[in-house]
Amino acid sequence: MKSPSVRVLYIDDEENNLQAFKASFRRQYEIYTAISAAEGLKILQSVAVHVIIADQKMPNTTGVEFFKSITDTFPDPVRILLTGYTDIEALADAINHGDIYRYITKPWNDLELHNSIKNAYDAYKAKIDLRNKMAELEKTNDELNRFIYSISHELRAPLVSVIGIVNLVKMEGLYNSSGEYWSLIETCSNKLDYYIQKTLQYYKNNKTVTDINEVDFKKLIKELIEVYAYTDKDTQFIVQVDQPVSFRGDLFRIEVILGNLISNAIKYQRAAELNKKVNIDVEVTPEAVQINITDNGMGILNEHLEKIFTQFFKGKVHHGSGMGLFIVKEALNKIDGRISVNSDVNRGTTFKIVIPNVK
Repeated sequence: MKSPSVRVLYIDDEENNLQAFKASFRRQYEIYTAISAAEGLKILQSVAVHVIIADQKMPNTTGVEFFKSITDTFPDPVRILLTGYTDIEALADAINHGDIYRYITKPWNDLELHNSIKNAYDAYKAKIDLRNKMAELEKTNDELNRFIYSISHELRAPLVSVIGIVNLVKMEGLYNSSGEYWSLIETCSNKLDYYIQKTLQYYKNNKTVTDINEVDFKKLIKELIEVYAYTDKDTQFIVQVDQPVSFRGDLFRIEVILGNLISNAIKYQRAAELNKKVNIDVEVTPEAVQINITDNGMGILNEHLEKIFTQFFKGKVHHGSGMGLFIVKEALNKIDGRISVNSDVNRGTTFKIVIPNVK
């Protein structure tokens, strides 16, 4: 099939081979030839080539070395290596580095080489199509995320007003004046607010660049406990912070991580437990901070331990959005942190976090 739009560059130090190649394929492809790797590089800088064919045995540089040298600057053209002798080591090295699509022995067979060029061009088109689709998908995903963020942000304003009205009703002693209606409104509003906050956290964690700040863990944990424990006065927090050295890290993501874990430690307490408590132990070294958060709550089933960091996973005994621990893991990934968990059902759970101290 005549395909003049397919641009092929052939590099060989033998002029006869260049002429023979051009004579064989000039009607089928747009042919460019080069007598050396340096000349081939000049052509690549001025022409958008689809397929590159290079002879392995050339002076100054081999075909494999040339392909490796252009991997970063010209990643798209598909490479075909011509070799007139057996060099298994060079071929294996080229294939392992992804530098060649196919190799053909010399003297070449016109039909074999023609089919190889066609297949190489199909591979080139597939690569470009995939990249374009990925770019389009990323753009669509980004627009969807921004839309969700915008909607969530707008929803939270009237929701906060509803929660404020419920608090005013409590202050005026009218909370129980209409049966369970105010309680239902409060429960639904708090649950919706929780989902919205998790959505906003997820969006910000994905978009926010790393911003390094000094972190005072004693102050930070105290503030987070005040934020998340205001609705639960029964849970006792025992905090031990050993911070003899300064710590630098991504304050926003550390807040997200600790906030979600503290919130869960409160949320998953057992209703019948008379001595609800959460232990938070922090040890800061010049290399990292290690944080252990231990509760005596419901615990997690063993078969669920490997799934709890999965998006939208909710165990049978758990309630919630299934987003909290997923966000924790994503935030830790952004700052090269690690997390592990140990749990016994009806006895409690311990999360261990390690976050590097940024120099």
